[in-house]
Amino acid sequence: MAQVTVTIAGKTYRMACDDGQEEHLFGLARRLDETVDQLRGVFGEIGDQRLTVMSAITVLDRLSEAERRLDALAAEADAARAERDQLLDQQAALEARVAETLLTTAGRIEALAEKLAPGKTTG
Repeated sequence: MAQVTVTIAGKTYRMACDDGQEEHLFGLARRLDETVDQLRGVFGEIGDQRLTVMSAITVLDRLSEAERRLDALAAEADAARAERDQLLDQQAALEARVAETLLTTAGRIEALAEKLAPGKTTG
């Protein structure tokens, strides 16, 4: 397990993460630090604990919005799949009707050709 040191809101924290996840953790810490800085810019020095809680709520709000959008996209994808499946079923039914019509028409043409062929006997 890897160990990293990150700085958030001017404080240094030592954290553990899976090997290979160090850069990801640094990036997350950097984004949280930016959120704290943004809130500090809006609200001023209101205390580290309040800034931390407000930052966590802000991040969770963003996560909640992303999850809502993801759910909406998943619902759209499901609807598109259902529509595609319905269209494929309609296409298969149409192809079957066309094939049946072609076979019927071919049978009629062959019957007419036999009737019109001079000197041909059926046996």
